[in-house]
This record gives sequence, structure tokens and C-alpha cells, in this order.
Amino acid sequence: MKLRSKILTAAGLLVAAAAVAGLTARRIFYGPGAVKEQASLYIYPDADYGAVLDSLTRHLRHPAAFRFYARHIDLDSSFKPGHYLLDPSMSTVETARRIKLGMQTPVRVAINNVRIPAQLAAKLSAQLAADSASLMNLFTDPAAARSVGFDSLTLFSMFLPDTYELYWTVTPEELLARMRREYDAFWTPGRDARRARSGLSRLEVMTLASIVWEETRQTDEMPRIAGVYINRLRRGMPLQADPTVKYAMQDFGLRRILNRHLKYPSPYNTYINRGLPPSPIAMPSKAAIEAVLDFEKHDYIFFCARPTFDGHHNFARTYSEHLANARAYTRELDKRKIK
Repeated sequence: MKLRSKILTAAGLLVAAAAVAGLTARRIFYGPGAVKEQASLYIYPDADYGAVLDSLTRHLRHPAAFRFYARHIDLDSSFKPGHYLLDPSMSTVETARRIKLGMQTPVRVAINNVRIPAQLAAKLSAQLAADSASLMNLFTDPAAARSVGFDSLTLFSMFLPDTYELYWTVTPEELLARMRREYDAFWTPGRDARRARSGLSRLEVMTLASIVWEETRQTDEMPRIAGVYINRLRRGMPLQADPTVKYAMQDFGLRRILNRHLKYPSPYNTYINRGLPPSPIAMPSKAAIEAVLDFEKHDYIFFCARPTFDGHHNFARTYSEHLANARAYTRELDKRKIK
């Protein structure tokens, strides 16, 4: 009887141990806590599985369990590139399945403060898997531009400054289609109705807004500056916008525009060409776009930066008033030895 009792006790212990082991294994594979702390995992399109596993392992509490399950689902031959947010709430099984099925976490991509397509491509490539060369190839491809209703010169005007949620592996073509949808969403009937007040096309609004944006970062002044340029356009006067000279010369660090700069031959130089440039000279802020749509009605046709260098401007109705303002500003430039 004693032997039988011992056997039953041992069997009971084995069953209990097996049950505990089963529960532990289930918790390790299916319970939360597989990841130590929240982290981002980036898997490049040409990534090697060994490198992926090494990058992932340092974030796991149970790397052996992950490797076992990964082998079970053939993860080595089926993992998907992308950005994956690893979170402590995830289980080992969930972590592996997300990577196998390509269940990416979108990334927040900021687009702003760029002047030329090359800068846009560089900024995007720093936030996405796509490289700047492939993005630039797309931005300069006439067929790609036509596919979204633009040409390769004006395509840049379709991009609006904002922060977008995108998949890290979005292709340049998918990005272009997404930006077209954002552009269509931005141009509501209400905005188009306000645009009609100026008589400008959407492209012309974006181009003028880019000039306003380059003239000032003071949002309270933007509608007034926009009004100056609208007045000049309506009178057939050249815009004579200094930022267009910098763009024409591709010298954005130029601090002082001299007479020799004003003669630089380019369709973007508004000192030698009437009307608006062929396309935007920068990506304007949304505030600048709204300022053009809501331009201030007045009779100013000149403005000049204040000699106080506070970012604001003095406005003038006559050339003599403007000359006085310009002389005061020039004296301050000389005083500060700005060339």
C-alpha cells in the first residue's frame, strides 16, 4: 500500500508539474510581456533574416521561445519588411505573426520647410524606406506627374506641408497617389470659392503663397503681403520679389540682394519677368496659402523689411514712401555690415 501511495503521489506530482509547465509555456507563447519595453523595429526590404533576428532578440524576454515559434511558422522565409512597434502587451506568438503578415505600424512623416524637390526627396527618405534617388526619379518623371494630373515642373505644388501617417515601406508611386488624395481633400469647395476672389488658379495660389512664405514668417502680415502682390498682378507690374531671385540663382543663403542679382536670367526672376514664376519657389506653409486666399484688400504696392530686423515690414502706397523705407533698411544693413 505504501508503494502504491508513493507511486500515486509521484504521478500526481508529475501531472502537476506538467500542468504547471504547460501553463508556463502557454503564458510565454500566448501571454503578454514577450517584449521588454516599447521599441521600434525596422526591417529593410533587403534585410537578412539573421540580422532581423539579432535586432529583435535584444527586445525579447523569451528569445528561445520566439525562435522556436518562428521556425514553426517558417518566419525566416516569410517575414515582411516594414516598421513594427514592439510593445510589452504583445505575446511571443503575436510578435512573430505581425512580422510574418506584415502588420506594420504607420510612421508619422513630416513634410515642411523645403524649397526644391531634391530637399523634399531627402527629407522623405530620412523618414521612409524609399531612398532619395528613387523619389527624385519619380518627382522628375513626366509620366508619373501626369498620372496625378500635373507635369514634372508643377508636381512639387501638389505636396502640402503637414504630418502624415504612412507605412514606412510605402513606395514612391503609392506616396504620390496619397499626396494627390491629400491635395484633393485640401481643396474644398469653400477654399475654391475663396480662391475665385483672387482670380488665381490653384497652382498660382500655391506659387504666390510660396513667395509670401519666403518673404515673412509673421502670419499676421501674410495677408497684407499677399495683397501687395495681388495689387501688382492686377496692375500689370512686375512682382519684384527678392525671394524669386534667390531661387533663380539657387543661392538661398543670400542675405542681401544687389543690383547685379536683379539681372540674373531666369524665368523665376520676377524683376525681369512679369507675372508669377512658372511654379512655387518653396513649399509654403498652410498659413501662407490661407493668407493668399484671404488676401487683405488695400492700396499698398510696396513693402520693405523694417530696419529693426523684427521680421515685420513697412508698407507704402507710393514709390517715394517706399524709397524712404528702403534707404532706412539699407543704412541698417550697412551698419551691421551685412553683404
